[in-house]
Parts: sequence; structure tokens; C-alpha cells
Amino acid sequence: METLTGNPLIKALIILFLVSATTATGDAPFIIAHKKASLHRLKTGAERVSVSIDVYNQGFSTAYDVSLVDDSWPQDMFDIVSGNTSKSWERLDAGGFLSHSFELEAKNQGMFNGAPAVITYRVPTKATVQEAYSTPILPLDILAERPPEKKLEWRLLAQYGNQISVVSIVVLFIYLIASPSKSSAAKASKKKR
Repeated sequence: METLTGNPLIKALIILFLVSATTATGDAPFIIAHKKASLHRLKTGAERVSVSIDVYNQGFSTAYDVSLVDDSWPQDMFDIVSGNTSKSWERLDAGGFLSHSFELEAKNQGMFNGAPAVITYRVPTKATVQEAYSTPILPLDILAERPPEKKLEWRLLAQYGNQISVVSIVVLFIYLIASPSKSSAAKASKKKR
């Protein structure tokens, strides 16, 4: 053990680890962003992509001039239906949370791999603008041929719901009459003794 800690390379790695751990927990914002996308098929055959990006400040100080840009949606493949692919906020307090969402309509069929969104912010103690990235999204299979979903036909349930409920009540009543109760079985066992 003495030779392991006596090694200058190991000592340098331990010191580097301790210094990086103390600076990581220092007085600075720590931005984490989560990007989600979901597909919604419209009755007209078109497909919309709903995108939401949640930005969290897990650090110990406020981030200023926070800007979110998500340019991973090419205009030849998507039209913006609502919202914008970029958003700016004045500040994001320590422990704070911001959210942004927008909706796109797909033009072409195929697989799409989106890149992470870019978040830039300013820290008062540093002159340079800081940058963070969101999580990437899973590949989207846009306008893919999907087998029809088997849903419970509410129309049939509404049409035959009364008959189903009457039949189930009659079956329950017959079951209750035909099955012996526990109290009568207990009385019968006492009489035999």
C-alpha cells in the first residue's frame, strides 16, 4: 500500500480529483437540459412532432442571459406549426427550472435523428459565454406504416352496454344464490359434531 500512495502519478491523480471535485461544487451554475420528442398521427395522414426541452440549474448560483437554440430540425423536412425553435430568458436561478416547447409537422417519411439543443448562458464571474447541451432524442420513424391499433370499440360498448350490464347482474345473482355461504357451512359443521 505504501508503494501505491508513494507513486507520484497516483498522488497527482488524487490531487487532480480533489481539485476538480471542489471546483465542481463551487459557486457556479450547472445547467442540465432534457429534450423530449413525441409523434402524433393526425386523421388527415400527416404527422406532428411535439418537442419539449426542460432546462434545470443544478448549481449554486444564478445563470444570466440564458438562451436555448434547437436547430436540429431542417426546414426541408419539417414545418413549424406552433412555437419557435429558440427561446431566451433573462435568468435562471439556482435550483430553478425552465421549459420550452414547440410543434412541427413532418413533410417527408423516414428516420430522423435529432441533435441536442444548445443552451448558452453567462456567469458573472467569467467573461466568456458558457455552453451546455441537452440530451439527444431517440430516432424518430416519421410517417412510418404502422398496423392499426386494436382499441375497444366505444361505439359497440355504447350500443350494447345495457344488455351487457343486465347479463352480468343476472350471472352475479345466480352465482350468489348457487354458492353456499360461509356461515351456513359453519353451522352445518357444528351440527355434525
